[in-house]
Amino acid sequence: MIRPMTSQDKELYLEMAHLFYSSEAVLHPLPEGIYHKNFDQLSRENPYIRGYILQDGGKPAGYLIVSLTFSAEVGGLVVLVEELFVLPEFQNRGLGSQALEFVRRQFPQAARFRLEVTAQNQGALRLYRRAGYQPLDYLQMTLDVEQEEAGC
Repeated sequence: MIRPMTSQDKELYLEMAHLFYSSEAVLHPLPEGIYHKNFDQLSRENPYIRGYILQDGGKPAGYLIVSLTFSAEVGGLVVLVEELFVLPEFQNRGLGSQALEFVRRQFPQAARFRLEVTAQNQGALRLYRRAGYQPLDYLQMTLDVEQEEAGC
């Protein structure tokens, strides 16, 4: 089962997000304030981001965050799978595949579904390829604006 994240999920999200950001799925951990800032956005009405809790047998098994944007390259809505995390004890049960299919059903109007994956995260690479995702030959570049709040 996959359900929307609610304000009651803060501790659960924080625990799992810390695990996600200390795994091979990402390049670096986040400053503590960012976890809280992210949850604040996930737990309120926001047209650009959605958070979900993955459950297996009624137990929390992971989480999913998607963000929405427009792309001129495909002329429509792009759904970015920001984070897909399955707790280790629930991996290899099909939850990742279920989450990706859930995203496709939630956003049938999307022109593209996109995600990022680190080269060393071989399990995720296999999952994404099985789901039909293909690599892009773009080099991503970022410009992070300094946060005024301490710890962000």
